[in-house]
Amino acid sequence: MNETPPLSSAGANLPATDGVETSQWPLIARRLDQVVRRAPITCPLETPIRDALESLRREGIGSMLIVSPNGTPVGIFTLRDLLVRVALPGCSIADPISTVMTHDPITLPAHAFAFEAALAMARHGVHHIVVADGPNIAGVVSEKDLSALQQLGLPEISDALREATRLPALVDLSRATRDLAGNLLKQGVSAKHLTQIVSTLTDVLSQRIIDVELADAGLDLSNFCWISLGSEGRHEQTFATDQDNGIIFDPGQSSPDAVRETLLTVAKRINRDLAACGFPLCRGEIMASNPRWCLSASEWRAAFGRWIFDGDPTAVLHATIFFDFRPLYGRVSLAEELRGWLTVAAADNQRFLRQLAENALINRPPLGIVRDFAVSSDDAHPHTIDLKVNGATLYIDAARVFALAAGVPCTSTVERLTQWAARVGIAPVEVDAWASAFHFLQSVRLRHQHAQISRNEAPDNYLDPDRLNHLDRRILKEALRLAKGLQSRLALDYHL
Repeated sequence: MNETPPLSSAGANLPATDGVETSQWPLIARRLDQVVRRAPITCPLETPIRDALESLRREGIGSMLIVSPNGTPVGIFTLRDLLVRVALPGCSIADPISTVMTHDPITLPAHAFAFEAALAMARHGVHHIVVADGPNIAGVVSEKDLSALQQLGLPEISDALREATRLPALVDLSRATRDLAGNLLKQGVSAKHLTQIVSTLTDVLSQRIIDVELADAGLDLSNFCWISLGSEGRHEQTFATDQDNGIIFDPGQSSPDAVRETLLTVAKRINRDLAACGFPLCRGEIMASNPRWCLSASEWRAAFGRWIFDGDPTAVLHATIFFDFRPLYGRVSLAEELRGWLTVAAADNQRFLRQLAENALINRPPLGIVRDFAVSSDDAHPHTIDLKVNGATLYIDAARVFALAAGVPCTSTVERLTQWAARVGIAPVEVDAWASAFHFLQSVRLRHQHAQISRNEAPDNYLDPDRLNHLDRRILKEALRLAKGLQSRLALDYHL
């Protein structure tokens, strides 16, 4: 009897095409302890700038870590700091290095991958990452060390996004981001890594658009937080993602309506700019420019309270979008406080959780009885599977219910499953299988959409399974079987 290969061994990260040039791939997959070139050069906080510069010259390096008395890195000094903080201001080189260092350098563990360092550089706008081996410092990775990733354009796009001041430049950079994602997809980069890269660059793009529009409007960002919703909130965008966003604000001594009126004007321009950059306006108008979703912190809490405690079908629909929010820009504490309240409120309401579970079980895996798959007979999309509704969403919806019930505050699907499983005692090997299955479904979606874009077609989620190769068909079937098992667990928990 033929057995379907387990996802863990077959791999959810298969190359998109045969014969693709993958010379860049080894560095992307390499751990940071394999990228670090040498032990770090360090100095204490009180070291004179002159001595630090002499060490940089003698060692032929471009950065130095500044450490506390117990050896913990508390700062980093680079050649850029020399220019911006020493040379241009005319700072005395007799001053201690602590006065001109960059505080709290970004640190990643030695087992993290090179692509994660490139993402961290893009996300935080830095050019060096400290690599930690447990309590010890393994070294420093610079942008130059990631030269293969530089050739792919990740650092350049990130830097250019931060410097752009006009919409045409941002539109061009948005296209460059999609081109980069397409190139990475062709090289076999996994869906997990690809969506992280796309999400990071999309965040930087969105933040820059907000920056520019706020500056033009002369508004202060200290009293509001722009939030991402839906797939954006989960860091799970594909090539066919529209806008889902909102605003949380603190009205202070002003009336909520007065603050809302001011914010809506700039929110409309931000939503318009995002649409120009390739993120279509939400057809359901779930956007910050809609007065319904530009709310004070107390108004958001009241809205979530109605959905949780007075639940109806509309509340369940909103839960699938709004409960996945995360802060993107501005006063992050507003979103964090709302998330803290929501995590407790949702976990305490079994009736609402049961409603969510019922909704999550409406869509079923398209597994056939006679054939491998139950395909659509819809005239608009004949002989296809909806990889979003009847694929990835099966995991997304189940993970949301499990996470809310367990008081897990994160939003990404795999992280929700992982944290929930750890709290209820499910074996990691089972979680790994679900994660691999979900990432495989996302990979198939991305490959399908990229092929459509290459043919100048609008990307969608409707795939004819007969177009997959034999191995991908078998893994797709197993991914859907695992989704069926996850749904069975959900049904058992809520006696459905």
